[in-house]
Amino acid sequence: MLEVLLAEVEASSLASYFRVSRWGHAAVSGLHVLGIASLVGSVLPLSLKLLGAWPRLPQAVLARVLVPCAATGLLLAVVAGLILFSVKAQDYAGVGFLQAKLCLIALGAASALYAHRRHGLTLESASRSQLRLHALVSLGCWLGALACGRLIAFSSL
Repeated sequence: MLEVLLAEVEASSLASYFRVSRWGHAAVSGLHVLGIASLVGSVLPLSLKLLGAWPRLPQAVLARVLVPCAATGLLLAVVAGLILFSVKAQDYAGVGFLQAKLCLIALGAASALYAHRRHGLTLESASRSQLRLHALVSLGCWLGALACGRLIAFSSL
């Protein structure tokens, strides 16, 4: 059943276009990198702040800017990533690094949604220990997903 679905994804007109369009594939790949850069570039300083860096900088000020940037980056990376996946869906589905990356993305996104839903956009109601835990989980998930994403390029497809 999964094989049939992956074959249909790969046979779609969208996948076919990006498989043969040099510049289209390059553009989507660039958007994927931009999304990742926005996500990780926002998560890293916010997580460091939650761990105690820059004690004089108000957490709310940083979070109001970086949380929407991270969310936008995640959305862009996911959309572009799905397009890139569609080009070789059957091959990519079996890559362990991609499977690990997807698990880390799901865990990172779920953790962020939970933390922000429970403690607000700027995490103002969270305790020090909750902030530290959220920061460590966030760093582990997003940096792990980044590393797995790079390792996909070195796996045999």
